Amino acid sequence: MHNFKELEVWNKAMALCTEIYKVTESFPNSEKYGLISQINRSRVSIPSNIAEGAGRNGNKEFNQFIGIALASSFELETQLIIAKNINYIEGQYFSGIMNSLNQVQKMLVGFKKSLNR
Repeated sequence: MHNFKELEVWNKAMALCTEIYKVTESFPNSEKYGLISQINRSRVSIPSNIAEGAGRNGNKEFNQFIGIALASSFELETQLIIAKNINYIEGQYFSGIMNSLNQVQKMLVGFKKSLNR
């Protein structure tokens, strides 16, 4: 069992989660049950799956949950691209969020590799 609060990837995912929450606040109300809901589910899923995996019995199970977190990050990336394409997110702000998201994705891939060893 790992202490998820000490994992750098969990902390970065939490910071990203908070940052994206601020972004969706400016989306139109008509997206409340559409894009906002989808983004909220996928962004929360990333640190949540890291935490859940940390509480599992071994590295094999932990690795599985890191994989789910990684998949959620790609889902989130797609949703953020859609939001940018329909002008819900400004280009410069989008770039910063994507840099943070890509950093979390790279960390998840590296963490998965370390759990496989």
